[in-house]
Amino acid sequence: MKNKELIKEWLQRAGSNLKIAVDGKTSEAVYYEDLCFNAQQATEKALKALFILYEVSIPKTHNIGFLLESLEKNTDITITKNIKQSLILTEYAVQSRYPGDYYPVEHDDYIEAIERATETLEWVNKIVDSKFTEKD
Repeated sequence: MKNKELIKEWLQRAGSNLKIAVDGKTSEAVYYEDLCFNAQQATEKALKALFILYEVSIPKTHNIGFLLESLEKNTDITITKNIKQSLILTEYAVQSRYPGDYYPVEHDDYIEAIERATETLEWVNKIVDSKFTEKD
């Protein structure tokens, strides 16, 4: 399959970001905001792997909702309600990473971010695995 290695690399990077998010609270000096950024990055990279899989141009955005809408519009993928919930991660892409005007991320928000990112990465991996199996 064309781009198979590139897709795998995007998914490995997504897995790396998720691992950092999950394991990253090593001390009080680590901000939940930074860990949630990695959860957002895991989700974004996983979704962008689907664009490559379906040979659709990757939108240059960090907006998870936009990526999901674009996938539904440009592929045969049906996005479930649970996966659509990952759009909450968009807020961690930029605004919460820098000091300023935002609400601090609490432990419960962090747990939700990890759950959303994990579920999305697992969902994307299933789609990719099924497509690789079809074409191999």
